[in-house]
Amino acid sequence: AAGATMMDAGLWKRPWYYPQAGETIDDAYVREAATTRQTVGMVDVSTLGKISVQGPDATTFLNRVYINGFAKLPVGRARYGVMLRDDGMVLDDGTTWRLSDNNYFMTTTTAQAGRVMQFMEELLQTRWTNLRVHLSSVTDLWAGIAIAGPLARNFLTQAVPDLDWSDEAFPFMAVRHSTIHIADAEIECRIARISFSGERAFELYINASHGAVVWQYLADLVKRYDGCLYGMEALGTLRIEKGHVTA
Repeated sequence: AAGATMMDAGLWKRPWYYPQAGETIDDAYVREAATTRQTVGMVDVSTLGKISVQGPDATTFLNRVYINGFAKLPVGRARYGVMLRDDGMVLDDGTTWRLSDNNYFMTTTTAQAGRVMQFMEELLQTRWTNLRVHLSSVTDLWAGIAIAGPLARNFLTQAVPDLDWSDEAFPFMAVRHSTIHIADAEIECRIARISFSGERAFELYINASHGAVVWQYLADLVKRYDGCLYGMEALGTLRIEKGHVTA
């Protein structure tokens, strides 16, 4: 409905770029990336894999499956992690958020969500059978939106006014829970301050049944900040400019 040219990503369709009149893909993604660097940009990340990792040994489990440590991750913080296959090659990367002592919210790449879930289940069922951990795929339960750019905090202060968005209250890789006010509705959300673009950025997740309403509300709001929606081509560009791994 927003005019995106779509692309295949695993089993999903994702926005490739949002061409304006007469624009080629090169014109569109360069404009989207530049706008995000100058004001604020918004991208749909609902297709990312999402796995709930719960149980008394959840921390021990995550400390084993990632190459970097998770044992000292405080509640209310997120950490970027890299997961390897048995042969030492990278299987996947993503962030995992510690929601409480024994409850984590893991995100995976879109394409590898099923393989990551299968790999972790195999570890628990055949190799680490003594670990008390339960896994649930919650990919379809959460809609995700990433918001990046120098005006991202101004933008979200208006959209989610109940949170303190200062650096002291909401530092890098922090996780917070709040509500989005749309007309008379209050929609619960979980937010992490995560950036893959180098700009100030946040990932916001809401119940999937409210995803379209929240997306449209934020898409209308982003226009007031002279921002834009951006697709996968601009997303890859922003990541490469920052020095992150991208497909």
